[in-house]
Amino acid sequence: MFEKLKAILVEDMSVNEHDITMEAELISDLGLNSLELADLVMLCEERFELEFDEAELKNLLTVRDVVNYLELNANI
Repeated sequence: MFEKLKAILVEDMSVNEHDITMEAELISDLGLNSLELADLVMLCEERFELEFDEAELKNLLTVRDVVNYLELNANI
């Protein structure tokens, strides 16, 4: 799942591949802003056939948080 998320971040979000680690924070380390975070959520929902729980979004701070969420909820 990490590699799939990494591909989205690199190909669709223009994040530097070398900056993406499981511990990387989406905002402070990868430089995503709130609009880009919304885009990331939409891309993940589309690619992994799931819908993010709005209440959970505030807990998705790192790449690991997103990977764990996708592993638990994705329909792949």
